[in-house]
Amino acid sequence: MNPAIYVALVIALSVGAQWLGWRLRLPALLFLLVVGFALGQFVSPDEVFGRDLLFAGVNLCVAIILFEGALSLKLRQVRDLGRPIVRLCTVTVAVSWVLISLAARLLGFDLRVALLLGAILVVTGPTVINPILRQLRPTRRVSGLLRWEGIIVDPLGAILALLVYQGVTSIEGASLWRELGRLGLTVVVALAVAIPVGLGLTAMLRRHLIPDFLQGVVFVGVALGTVVGSDLILEESGLLAVTALGVLIANRPGIELDRVLEFKENLQVLLVGALFVMLAGRVTPAEIADVAPIGLVFVAVLVLIVRPLSVQLGLAGTETSRQERILMSFMAPRGIVAASITAVFALQFSQAAQTVRSQAEAVMDGDPQRGRALMAFTERLAGMSGQVDRLVPLVFLVIVCTVAIYGLGIGRLAERLGLASASPRGVMFAGSPAWAIDAAVALRDLGVATMFVTRRSYDLDAVRAAGLRCEAADFLSEYAVDEMDLSGIASMVAVTPDDNVNSIGSVHYRRALGRSNVFGLRRTDEGEDGDSTTGTVSALKALTAFEPALEHAELERRWRAGARAHRVRIGETMSWERFRRLVPDSVAMFVVRPSSTMVATPSMAAPRNGDVVVYLGEALPDVVEEGPLTRR
Repeated sequence: MNPAIYVALVIALSVGAQWLGWRLRLPALLFLLVVGFALGQFVSPDEVFGRDLLFAGVNLCVAIILFEGALSLKLRQVRDLGRPIVRLCTVTVAVSWVLISLAARLLGFDLRVALLLGAILVVTGPTVINPILRQLRPTRRVSGLLRWEGIIVDPLGAILALLVYQGVTSIEGASLWRELGRLGLTVVVALAVAIPVGLGLTAMLRRHLIPDFLQGVVFVGVALGTVVGSDLILEESGLLAVTALGVLIANRPGIELDRVLEFKENLQVLLVGALFVMLAGRVTPAEIADVAPIGLVFVAVLVLIVRPLSVQLGLAGTETSRQERILMSFMAPRGIVAASITAVFALQFSQAAQTVRSQAEAVMDGDPQRGRALMAFTERLAGMSGQVDRLVPLVFLVIVCTVAIYGLGIGRLAERLGLASASPRGVMFAGSPAWAIDAAVALRDLGVATMFVTRRSYDLDAVRAAGLRCEAADFLSEYAVDEMDLSGIASMVAVTPDDNVNSIGSVHYRRALGRSNVFGLRRTDEGEDGDSTTGTVSALKALTAFEPALEHAELERRWRAGARAHRVRIGETMSWERFRRLVPDSVAMFVVRPSSTMVATPSMAAPRNGDVVVYLGEALPDVVEEGPLTRR
């Protein structure tokens, strides 16, 4: 197939698969793998690009993905998270490696192949962790621990796998001290490359030597140059170097990365989708079926024994709660890094066997003893090569099963543990006017989580008195946007008296909650038609909250005049039209359903039968207000 047609097809299918996953609220990775397996029946990426070009591209794409993830890591989070994050990236990794290797050995793999598989599967990865966390929104500590683990352990797993591979394919055999020396050298080289590059790039940003429109592509170019340059100095040090580069840049003070992060997030979505489709296309259904019997047993061991035991041992004696340890014990999906590392090492293993055989034939006449030793070693490599080839479909089976198990089941577990909601429907209020507190009480009585954020602690006295969740923080601060615990929160309404603060806040929270879930009050500079030549540009506007849309001052006036928050269930006895006739001056604020909470807007459709409307106004005459909704 023409490479241009193949690339266009892969991109189109991967985007469609990810959209379908979002639409159905299911892990997009499952759809990507199905699409990849199906496309692979008609055309193989090896035939289109050739193996060398394909794996070179895969390595560079993985580097960009890790770099993008590292740009979101703040070292102050390590201080906040404390010992758990260090132990999760050390003790848990070591225990996982030992247990996975032992499981693979018991299932019939050669010990050296089992050690290689164990090193590969210690990784989890941001490509699968982040989408689950984005949908689940667990507590801040759990989210931080899982995110750091996914990004930091990925390059460590790749390096560990390389060390095992080098020990297995070395004619001298493996040596603990030699491998530890290689590990130390890898870290030194990676940091030696990343630190000067990071300092130079941030210095250029501070001096405004990189225009805004070039920042995204410059960062990509620097990341690619870093991984290639580091690999030229020392093989397989590039992934660690590019991860260290991202962490360094993210923690340099005075650096604005919004444009870069937005560009790289879009690029990551494209790359992850394309990589999964292409790599899955290299695996046939027959290969999956061949490893399925032992593969399913292996997955069961990973999910039920390896991950729980490694997390419990790794986090024992730390400040994490029992519920947090249980949740993290059942959250370790594998992703693109595991798939790409396995495919690369399978190819390199067969090439290593051929290289050693050529060496044996070359020295056989001059040094028969060494030639025979090399030939015997070649036979051992050839025997292991068949098992290594089986690792590719086995790892893909692990990816499919772990993503399905964790992606589909983690929500209910988190909800039972009280660490997240399977279907978040809570509302965050930025600001704390009295009428918003009254509305939040009505939402709480309907079983909807609420949260108030405002800068001054004394502004939250009324919120605390009402028994509502609150946090004293500037909702435009870096802490509030990036680190605040948004567990259970699905939407945000900016209700401060400052229109500009509300607008800026809406832009900041779009990344965390999504553009369609961020709302603000009607601005004072808007005309009746919602537009004004003196108004704020549309890019800085949130969706307008409430129906009808009113300004902050008007809502305050109505509250002082006696309007209060009430709720009414729409149904046969109280239609939306009748409700509007009975209380024409009311302001519809929220529409509550058993599985969601919608912020009312001027353009919203009429509520359906069974919906409960929270409104600001007079109580309905001769109507009994409805009680709490029950979850379905």
